[in-house]
Amino acid sequence: MAITLVNPNGLPETDVYHQVSIATGSKLVFLAGQVAWGPDGVMVGEGDLAAQVEQCYVNIGTALAAVGASFDDVAKLTVYVVDWTPDKMPLLMEGVGRAAAKLGAAPVPPATLLGVAALDVPEHLVEIEATAVLD
Repeated sequence: MAITLVNPNGLPETDVYHQVSIATGSKLVFLAGQVAWGPDGVMVGEGDLAAQVEQCYVNIGTALAAVGASFDDVAKLTVYVVDWTPDKMPLLMEGVGRAAAKLGAAPVPPATLLGVAALDVPEHLVEIEATAVLD
């Protein structure tokens, strides 16, 4: 495995992500930001942040599998949420939890959460991009 996740002493430890990832592989995989489109190109979970987060993670899992990778190979996630406020965190975590159960993986690499004004189309509430490292 090319990724080792670490929570260094002196930094807060969270259940949601690790503070550091150490990548030792030789191939970098950059995934485009994934939104809540199903495989048929139809919107999933319109108006439902948790459902959209779940679909984003499922799409990331699909993209990773296509290149012989999994969430174990993800070094960093960036999450963009439209009109972010802290009260949306339970919905975000619900979507992550549902995706983790569906994928059989706990996507907990270092992550950055950014509030944004808008995404590509008004119906999209979240977009998630990933960087993976393979041996």
